[in-house]
Amino acid sequence: MMTVRMTRRRTIAVLAAAAGLPLALNAGGARAGMVRWDGTALGAVASIQLHHQDEARARAAVDAALSELARLEAIFSVHRADSAISALNRDGRLDAAPAEFVELLQRSLSLAAASEGVYDPTIQPVWMLYFRHFTQRSPNPAGPAAADLARAVALVDWRGVHIDGDRVSFAHPGMGLTLNGSAQGYITDRVAEVLRGHGFDRVLVDMGEPRALAAKPDGSAWRIGIADPSDPTRALTEVSVVDACVATSGGYGTMFDAAGRFTHLIDPRSGRTAPALEGVSVIAATATAADGLSTALLLAPPESRRRLLQAGGGQRAIYVTPAGVTATVDA
Repeated sequence: MMTVRMTRRRTIAVLAAAAGLPLALNAGGARAGMVRWDGTALGAVASIQLHHQDEARARAAVDAALSELARLEAIFSVHRADSAISALNRDGRLDAAPAEFVELLQRSLSLAAASEGVYDPTIQPVWMLYFRHFTQRSPNPAGPAAADLARAVALVDWRGVHIDGDRVSFAHPGMGLTLNGSAQGYITDRVAEVLRGHGFDRVLVDMGEPRALAAKPDGSAWRIGIADPSDPTRALTEVSVVDACVATSGGYGTMFDAAGRFTHLIDPRSGRTAPALEGVSVIAATATAADGLSTALLLAPPESRRRLLQAGGGQRAIYVTPAGVTATVDA
């Protein structure tokens, strides 16, 4: 049996952390400490860096943030049988859907419309086809059979998702939904707001996509490194952000086969997957916007990139390959 190669989907890192440098900084001339939490969110590496003068207060804020993370994972995780999204995929309908689920789904469908289906949250049947194919014993390295792929692609249509108040349903049996293209960003934003509500605004929150609240304690911008797709420990370039998010999508985040011919980013129109060694990083005011856009823009044709970036509320998109930065698009 082959094992799907799961790597870190998000390929950006705080440069100081990548270099092993201390992240606790002085603020206002007084020595400030830092509370750091590391874990996972929706299967991705996650962290919170919270600078403080009162460690007990800071840890209480982190605990509240982790409670929010756990609550939202119970809504959005496709890997949990008891989640709201799993119930929808199993039954074809979800009554009394949580407000957060409806909110993010509406945003995702709006992005699907703006991208003319390049981004489509109903891609789940195709993703599952690839997953089942490459986790079986001795899978065909050429991928799923063409007929099977065509049947799965036929189930993909964002217009077949119906929202009626708090009731969500599919138009056709066999459809499936994933919000992984934007849920990590959404959770990042919600966790950031919990920390802000506890009085902390010099924070770096990363629930799969990093978002900086305000500047660092010394007043400088956070420096975010954009990694080499072939070696995520090496930064090709960097950006400076204050009160913004940088989200990255690349086929190398999850590769179904050892050769990297088949990746987790799938074109909803054809069922073909994105190249393994290409990535795009999107800067936006919120992680929700940046996360969804990074997925859409990786698959969008060059002539529609600026229009889509503007429609989705992004500020800049940076395309990279192992050879370096290949294109920068500004809204």
